[in-house]
Amino acid sequence: MSDEGAAIRRRRECLGCGHRFTTFERVEEQPLWVIKRSGQREPFDRAKLIAGVQAACKNRPVTDGMLRELASGVEESLRAAPSESTTQQVGMAVLEQLKRLDDVSYLRFASVYKDFEDAGDFQREVGLLIKTTEPKRRA
Repeated sequence: MSDEGAAIRRRRECLGCGHRFTTFERVEEQPLWVIKRSGQREPFDRAKLIAGVQAACKNRPVTDGMLRELASGVEESLRAAPSESTTQQVGMAVLEQLKRLDDVSYLRFASVYKDFEDAGDFQREVGLLIKTTEPKRRA
């Protein structure tokens, strides 16, 4: 079991070449739709979300497991919404999850998502981030 019982993780082996790999089996739920800025509807794509966040987490102490948990958290929050979600709501849900995960990754994602244009945008966002996070304890 993984994802708190929402998925079954299996280790498998290719009978042809002997390569070992992992698969995840999840319950197929109702499709989750996202409304893009153009008004077009498209199905929520977990892999697309993870790929987008991976760029922000490059060279940071964020594991693939943490990214899968982030994607699950975002998907869960979108499923809890009373109506179809917009790409803006998806982006804000990602930022909320990243804020708890890694400050630098949060700023990287926010700089692209919020279309930062100068250093002042970074300063403003860092100010908001500092106000909402607890100080790190030094050992």
